[in-house]
Amino acid sequence: MANKDTRSQFSARLLRPKKPADGEEWAFVVLPKDASAKLPRRGRTSVDGTLNGKGFKALLLEPDGQKSHWLRIDPKLQRAANATPGDVAELEITPVAQEPEPEVPADLREALKTSPEALATWEATTTLARVDWIHWVVTAKQAKTRAKRINDACDKLASGEKRVCCFDPSGFYSKALKAPEAEA
Repeated sequence: MANKDTRSQFSARLLRPKKPADGEEWAFVVLPKDASAKLPRRGRTSVDGTLNGKGFKALLLEPDGQKSHWLRIDPKLQRAANATPGDVAELEITPVAQEPEPEVPADLREALKTSPEALATWEATTTLARVDWIHWVVTAKQAKTRAKRINDACDKLASGEKRVCCFDPSGFYSKALKAPEAEA
């Protein structure tokens, strides 16, 4: 079987989010659909690459709900690459060979600790399955929904379910995931 070329080079305008959630001055780019199509999945995926020739490792691409992805670019990488919102930057990305282990949110981690069965299944799943479970939990818009998802996740994991059922990690069908709205 031939290896599929998953490396992409493209130009993209750095955008400033209209409402940065954390108050930090970050930027983002939306990948061209052909670059996104080379990725191994429509959901969250990590890439290595360059921004204006400045290398970065294992940045997480998020699904945009439009069959593509978007990439958050922190201020440190912007400075290193001499890129600011509004600039057209040169990017090169390649999916990582192995997804890094995701950081488990404290509330989910504590819930898993209280259920040995859930924790055992959690540890027996793949990294990408854990990424999807975490994504399902953290995309809840209300604290009540998040708490319910954590409880449901522990119940499902305790019963041996290794994947989030009926969760669209691309956001295309549910429209739950999307790129940030760009500032005008």
